[in-house]
Amino acid sequence: MSAAARQPWCNAPFGRVVTAMVTPFRPDGSVDHDLAARLADHLVQQGSDGLVICGTTGESPTLSWAEQHRLIAAVQDAVAGRARILAGSGSNCTAEAVEATREAAALGVDAALVVVPYYNKPPQEGLEAHFQAVAAAAPELPLMLYNIPGRTACSLAPETTARLLERCPNIVSFKAASGTTEEVSALRQLCDNRLAIYSGDDALTLPMLAVGAVGVVSVASHLAGPQISAMIRSFLEGDLSAALAVHEQLLPLCKALFASTNPIPVKAALELAGWPVGAPRLPLLPASDLVKQQLSEILAALRPT
Repeated sequence: MSAAARQPWCNAPFGRVVTAMVTPFRPDGSVDHDLAARLADHLVQQGSDGLVICGTTGESPTLSWAEQHRLIAAVQDAVAGRARILAGSGSNCTAEAVEATREAAALGVDAALVVVPYYNKPPQEGLEAHFQAVAAAAPELPLMLYNIPGRTACSLAPETTARLLERCPNIVSFKAASGTTEEVSALRQLCDNRLAIYSGDDALTLPMLAVGAVGVVSVASHLAGPQISAMIRSFLEGDLSAALAVHEQLLPLCKALFASTNPIPVKAALELAGWPVGAPRLPLLPASDLVKQQLSEILAALRPT
């Protein structure tokens, strides 16, 4: 086996930069499918290898199933095989997650992103049973598990993930959003190269790459796709100083995009960048004037001189 084949970074089933895409809304609050298609095309042109549609950045809790299915179809038509499409199909109701994952497979997406059940705080045995049921619902559809305890009040343990990896061949990836690189290290120790780990935190992408992540599921790539791609490419090529320079350049943007609840800031930033994606649906609100001002200054600093 070559040295390259032994590297954890070789196994990136959805590419290096996967954008968790916002859902554009018209002024009346309806989904703007035409703008979604244009935004998806733009993101691919800007370096996104994959797109998560109807994830939490896409405000899935406030979208009906019919809205989600139509949005996925619109984005699929727009990118036409130029990027991997991952459908958000998670729920804190196992039966609902099973049905959503089956529907995602029927729609022909490349994979599903399945978040840890939120609010009801199942024990590890319950999480294991939940994900096994979801995996069995669409055995040919690759799954990315999504751990974000800050939002779910529950964390999927690395040991549970390792057991799921043994029992569910279509679980291939993991979005790590616990806010620590230790999660990546623990998963690597138990799952090695069989599990493709993606950073779920833009600000931690470079540190997570250093301990074995293969890429990022990104919010910042809405605004800085080429830079994020360049950072990862520099890291993979061994130019660590160049990767660090981009990381430091992007850090203010990464922090500002989470100065309020996601996706409030990123929608405001897109508006400032000329993409009228609309305000989030209630119970989220538009960004404050202060957040908009901070974003405006950061975006101006990122523009080429």
